[in-house]
Amino acid sequence: MSSPSHGTVIIRDPVHGDIELTREEIRVIDTPQFQRLRGIKQLGTAYLVFPGAVHTRFEHSIGTLHMTERLIQAINRNAERDPTTCRKIVDDERRLLRFAALLHDITHIPFGHNIEDQTGLLPRHDEPSRFVAMLGANELGDALRELHVHDGVLTILAGKRGDTPQFMQQLLSDTIDSDLLDYLRRDAYYTGLELHYDSRVTGYFRIDPATEAMFVDCEKEGMLREDIVSELMRLLETRYHFSERVYYHHAKVAAGALLARMVELAMRSGGLTAEDLLESTDQSLLFQLARVDLGSAEANERMHRFTTRFAGRKLPKRVLVLPAYLNRDVQDELLATYFEPGKPEARFAWETEMEEAARREFGKDMDVIMYCPARSMQLKEARTLVRMPGTGERTVPMSDFAGEIPRLTDLQDSYLRLWKLYVLTSEPDRAVRQRLQTLCLERLPDGCVNGLRL
Repeated sequence: MSSPSHGTVIIRDPVHGDIELTREEIRVIDTPQFQRLRGIKQLGTAYLVFPGAVHTRFEHSIGTLHMTERLIQAINRNAERDPTTCRKIVDDERRLLRFAALLHDITHIPFGHNIEDQTGLLPRHDEPSRFVAMLGANELGDALRELHVHDGVLTILAGKRGDTPQFMQQLLSDTIDSDLLDYLRRDAYYTGLELHYDSRVTGYFRIDPATEAMFVDCEKEGMLREDIVSELMRLLETRYHFSERVYYHHAKVAAGALLARMVELAMRSGGLTAEDLLESTDQSLLFQLARVDLGSAEANERMHRFTTRFAGRKLPKRVLVLPAYLNRDVQDELLATYFEPGKPEARFAWETEMEEAARREFGKDMDVIMYCPARSMQLKEARTLVRMPGTGERTVPMSDFAGEIPRLTDLQDSYLRLWKLYVLTSEPDRAVRQRLQTLCLERLPDGCVNGLRL
């Protein structure tokens, strides 16, 4: 980290190169609440599959600030060229946006996507109440208040639509936004995957002066700019390929399911609370799980078994896999029964029933874990606003043009096809898992089709 002038600090980032931060931003970064993000891996358990994927939400947050600045500069250049059709982002707005970008992931808990999005144990990290708590009575909240940006930043991150100009939330929370533009580059770098997008895409963004909405101008002199549409599609397709190859890799799923089971057991016993998670890092959570008292010797022995397996990468094995494309007729029933955010009792009861059935069948204890994610998984509809030939001065969601851009429909369908329900077990014996597969299917809704051959 170097200091080129009294007012700014330069840090060297492996993905973007030099990133310039203000002294005010450094003050926020130096709070304990922001420093906690150094201990939360961006891709959760993916490092057990891709050894280089140990980057954290700390550097991603700084990278998101950098990409927010890139978008602001591009929008303002477009406003200087054509002020009648493009609104400028003024300095006060720019300052707020940079702080909001820096703090957009401040509410993340360790392995959050496993605990929240994929099991429904807790509400999502971007719940407004989480931001209120994290920017509350602590050093971070105090710093923001002293800098006179607290309420503005909180409105951007947790406010309702209409509380602030639309572009201020779009820049950080849209289908294509500064968050995406950083993590696609960062995740590619640290996983070693050759997935890229053209950085010139930032130059296509504008702000409509009438609606204050951010949009991508895909029209020039009445003609469609195919190159711009193609680049937007490349971004969305790159995100899908990461979902397919990294975010939902079967070994990452197994590791995440094991971790989520440990957290669930600890929370059910009262040995771990949601508030504890908000103050934890990956390592401190694993440390706490390894030492938590669940109230009985049997429960503690089980937790010890789980934590030892996780530490040694002895991940649970697949028993059966129910992919969406084989289970369309029963998917709704499976989701209604086993994925109900905040209501994991039915899934937990099924797992307990299967462990008891396995004990009767095989005369020994084995762990059974069900992984039933939300239907949409990583899907985000292409809601980024665009201006196309024929829309006049109106901006409309890119998804409205699925008929003219068939790749959009294909992409959405592909996300939905990624959905799979897994049943996993600690049992290493393939023959035992084959029999357990049958027992599991007998206790699932009629019509379930297993896609895994053992």
